[in-house]
Order: sequence, then C-alpha cells, then structure tokens
Amino acid sequence: MRIESLHIGMRVRHPQYGTGIVRSLNRATAEIEFSDGTRAVSPELAGLEPAEPQATLTGLDLPLRQLVAEVVTATLQAMGVSGPGETRSLLARRWHGGRMVLHPADPTLQTKEVPLDVFFHKIVLMRNQLRVLEQKINSHERLTDAEKVELQEYITRCYGSMTTFNLLFANKEDQF
Repeated sequence: MRIESLHIGMRVRHPQYGTGIVRSLNRATAEIEFSDGTRAVSPELAGLEPAEPQATLTGLDLPLRQLVAEVVTATLQAMGVSGPGETRSLLARRWHGGRMVLHPADPTLQTKEVPLDVFFHKIVLMRNQLRVLEQKINSHERLTDAEKVELQEYITRCYGSMTTFNLLFANKEDQF
C-alpha cells in the first residue's frame, strides 16, 4: 500500500500487528495505533491493507456536489423522509398559508402561533417515524411473535390518536 493512499483516521490491517488506526503521516512512514501501542510503519514495506471498504471514482461526468446531492436524496426517499416542500404538497390546499393559534387558559400568558405547514411537516415526520419503527419491529430477529404483536398494538394506538389530523391531508391515501 502506498503512503499516498493513507489518510489520518483510516483503519488499516498489518500482517503482524493486526488492525490499527493511522494517527499521523510522514514522507515514508505512518504512525499507526494498534491495540498493543503506536508504531511507525512503512506502508509499502509492511504490507498494509485497508481494513475498511474503499471506493474510487474515475471518469466522473458530473460535479461531486451533484453526485452527493443525488445520493442523499435517494437515501432519504428510501427511508421515507420528506422535506418541507414535499410535505406542503400533502397538505390540503385550504390550509396553505394557514396558522395554528394556541390560546392559554391563563390570560397573562402569550398566545402562540405556528404556521400550519410547519406543524403539518412535524405530523408527517411522526407518521414516517412510526412506519420505520413498525418495520424495525416486524423485522427484528430477537423479538418473539407475541412481543411483536404487543409492540404493534402500541403503534396502532398511536396511529389512532393521530387520526385527528387527517383533515389536514389533501389525499385520503396519505392519512393515518
């Protein structure tokens, strides 16, 4: 392994000392922290190998910023996370630009106003997190079927409590 391919914090594997973390780099040696102490090692002579997955991008035909943005967007979509703009399209048209006003019983306290699209975004995030939790429970390998059913009942009750907010949704299929 060439010294140029190392970076500080990288995990590497040495044939004799095992796995370590690169702490500093010099012209020809790397200071690597192993479980039994820190050693100065010549990467090319020592037979170091990466101990973590590596990726090389060649012939990239788009800016790195665009590639990262596309990967993040695809990841968020796969996780069911939506941004505020996407949430706004789920909000029924009659509520666009609306505000939720909370009046405390004590007249000496201030009234609180929250834009409905902000409130709705939080409701949709809660719904999405409940869906993820539901999937994690159902696919959990150590929970028994009885435990999964019990936890699922709690999630079902949460969904039931959230039906109050169904009037905010533009489409029936997006509701709780």
